[in-house]
Amino acid sequence: MKLAGQIAVVTGAGRGIGRAVAVRLAREGAAVALAARSAPELEGVAREIAQAGGRALAVPTDVRQEALVEALARRTLAEWGRVDVLVNAAGLATFAPVTDLKLDDWDQMLAVNLRGAVLCCRAVLPAMIAQHRGTIVNVGSVVTSRALTGSAAYTASKYGLLGFSRVLAEDMRGHGVRVGVLSAGATDTPLWDAMPAAPARDRMVRPDQVAEAALLMASLDANATLEELTLLPAGGIL
Repeated sequence: MKLAGQIAVVTGAGRGIGRAVAVRLAREGAAVALAARSAPELEGVAREIAQAGGRALAVPTDVRQEALVEALARRTLAEWGRVDVLVNAAGLATFAPVTDLKLDDWDQMLAVNLRGAVLCCRAVLPAMIAQHRGTIVNVGSVVTSRALTGSAAYTASKYGLLGFSRVLAEDMRGHGVRVGVLSAGATDTPLWDAMPAAPARDRMVRPDQVAEAALLMASLDANATLEELTLLPAGGIL
C-alpha cells in the first residue's frame, strides 16, 4: 500500500471530493481523520472505511473556527501520534455577477476556501516540521487559469489559496514538508445541485479521479514534489 502506516487529515470529507479522497487514502493504508461540519455524513464515511478494513476517525469540524481546527489536530495527534498528509478539500461556491453577489456569500467563500485552509495548515505544520516529513494538498480550481463568468468571489478565494500555497511551499522546503495545489476542473459533486444551467454532469471529472491525483501528490518518494497539478475533463473546460 502506498500510504501504509501514514496518518492523513482530510477536510470536507463528508461528501464530494473530500469524501473520495478520504476513502482512497484509507484504501492505500492511511489512517484518516475525517473533518466536515456534518457529523452524520462523517460517520457514514467512517463506517465505509472501517467496513473495507481501514481506519478512520470522524471529527466534526467547521474549518472557519480556529479553535475547532486546532482541536482536530490535537485529536488526530492524540489518537495516532503524527500527521503525514493534509488534504484541504472543504470548499464553498456561489456564482453571481459582482453587482448581485451577497457580501455574506463573498465572506463565507473567503472564510472556508482560503482562511479555513490556512488554519488547517497552521494546525498540522508543527507536527510535520517536528517529524521533518509531510505533504499538504490544497484543492484549488481551474478558475486560477481560466476566467469564469460570475465567479469573482470564488476565483478570488482560489487565487488566494494558490498564492498562499506557493509561498508556503518555499517556506517549508527546508523542513521536509511538501505543499501542492490540485486544481480541478468541473467535478461531479453536490456543489452543482443548486446551480441553474450547470454543465452536463456526465462530462465532468469524477471525484474518484480527483482523489487519484491527490494520492499521486501524497505518495511520491520524498525526493520529489508535485506542487501544481491541473485535472480537467477530457473535453476541456466546461
